[in-house]
Amino acid sequence: MRILVINPNTTRSMTDKAAEAARIVAGVGTEIIAATSQIGPASIEGHYDGALAVPGLLAEIRAGEQAGAQAAVIACFDDTGLDAARALAGIPVLGLCESALVTAGFLAQRFTVVTTLERSRVLLENLSRHYGFGGRVKVRAADIPVLELEDEASGALGKLRRQIELALDEDGAEAIVLGCAGMADLAFALQEEYGVPVIDGVSAAVKQAEALIAQRLTTSKRGSYAAPLAKVYSGAMAGFAP
Repeated sequence: MRILVINPNTTRSMTDKAAEAARIVAGVGTEIIAATSQIGPASIEGHYDGALAVPGLLAEIRAGEQAGAQAAVIACFDDTGLDAARALAGIPVLGLCESALVTAGFLAQRFTVVTTLERSRVLLENLSRHYGFGGRVKVRAADIPVLELEDEASGALGKLRRQIELALDEDGAEAIVLGCAGMADLAFALQEEYGVPVIDGVSAAVKQAEALIAQRLTTSKRGSYAAPLAKVYSGAMAGFAP
């Protein structure tokens, strides 16, 4: 199996972190192909960053599929560009938020997503409702800019731990979901520390991608994810014309 893991921001170190988390859980014979967007913001924090990250993401998905990828994972917990990517690609495309919530739903009735900034908290609350988990999910923001997760001296890990402890004490959380791809390397240690399931979206998405490939399933092209209609795209978007 060949699974494309795409970081839709332009920070290569975050790509490397997501790729490592993917390779740790990938099955024997699964090849993880990591890609970093070449267009857009250094991190994705809210709607504006997310919108400007989509063209670069779509370019990487198109290239990866042409190179032989059998499924793609968008390594951003906002599920940036997920619907557009599913319409573009002929292979399954998975987002971290949807994959993590589905996985958590197998393990717990109530769970808390701990994310980075307040603007991301609101976005993820909306996604949780969209995916049908609104009544089971609490979302907390740890006040951590995404790129601070790369800096051990930033105090980010302490802030993350504090919100996990509040989730367990105040939310009645039975599991924790890490709400940022930049937290992917922390899941196993935090699970050991707190004694509850801690779900990383990268790992969850990779295992679900493997399951879809094994079942020879891909995105339906009837209806909402039908291939884009041929038309002229102008200006900087001309290269994205279907």
